[in-house]
Amino acid sequence: MHTSLLLLLALGAHAGAFDLGQTTRCVPIPLQMSVCQDVPYSEMRLPNLLGHSSLEEAVPRSDDWRTLLHTGCHPQARAFVCSLVAPVCLDRFIQPCQSVCVAVKESCAPVLACHGHAWPEALSCDRFPAQDDTCLTPLPKHISAFSKEFPQPVCQSCPSVEEAPSLRTVLDALCLTDFAVKVKISRRRLLSSEPELTVEGPVEFIQRGPLLPYDTASLIQRWLLINLRCAPSLVRPGRAQLYLITGTMRVSGSIQLSSLFPWLKKDLHIAVATRKWKHHKC
Repeated sequence: MHTSLLLLLALGAHAGAFDLGQTTRCVPIPLQMSVCQDVPYSEMRLPNLLGHSSLEEAVPRSDDWRTLLHTGCHPQARAFVCSLVAPVCLDRFIQPCQSVCVAVKESCAPVLACHGHAWPEALSCDRFPAQDDTCLTPLPKHISAFSKEFPQPVCQSCPSVEEAPSLRTVLDALCLTDFAVKVKISRRRLLSSEPELTVEGPVEFIQRGPLLPYDTASLIQRWLLINLRCAPSLVRPGRAQLYLITGTMRVSGSIQLSSLFPWLKKDLHIAVATRKWKHHKC
């Protein structure tokens, strides 16, 4: 949530900064600008398209996007962000096309909304050019469609955390949901460039349902980042907690977590329920 707030404050301060006629210079993209280390070029223009005139200003502002990009809200979100904060050093600015902005906004604005913020006015898609040879074009439709086939996390009300549940409560939760996994969630004590909440270690399937075995850890990680406001009820800073997580999949392909049961050694009901589940009749 802190990152999203910083992002909006930073963008709001430069709402009128798109001056394509200004004098610019080329500089190497510094290692500290980690969100743009994977772009296919090594030099950027300053001032950039957000009006940052120096690396001392641009680098910390680029970090404001980190949490949003970690959520994987759109496959072209990183390219969109880097075209603004670290534009490629050519003889003219290469802006994102309107269609790219619209696609990224449609997928990523709900993440900002989940954190209590609107899409920044400074990034109104109307100010970008229509698609042509001089702007960043969208991904081919088959690539975009492929990414949407995977289950996707979405913003939701925080799921219930049920401590010391009865055996019946756990079995009923398994009956009423589409999937159940055993996951350890850790929370960093201090703010850093890494995600505050992380999935620690492998995910164990109790009921796989619609989940993909090679994508589930990433899926839950992205859910945690989108729903960061739920962090205080999940794990204390500097600690880790093992959970049995149940959830459902909507018709749209998005997943929703239903219940989280802290999996404690002293609480035998969860372990017994997961063993009985294989032979249990709902």
